[in-house]
Amino acid sequence: MAINVNNPEADALTRKFAHLAGVSITDAIVIAMKEAIERRRRAETPRQTAARLREKHRINLPAAARKPLPREAYDEMWDAN
Repeated sequence: MAINVNNPEADALTRKFAHLAGVSITDAIVIAMKEAIERRRRAETPRQTAARLREKHRINLPAAARKPLPREAYDEMWDAN
């Protein structure tokens, strides 16, 4: 199966990566995609990021702060009356 790259920047980056890694262009694409997929799998969710930052800055949220707001609170924010 062929991959056709019509974007000059994508082509240049792929060739540069292949040169740096000492691999073929095909192998460079495979390596880059595997690394990108793995990086996304390891990425924090927004909730995990918030928890990490709270821990770092020693912020303790009371139980009430962890409870979602009722729908009415959101509706009131958008009430034009």
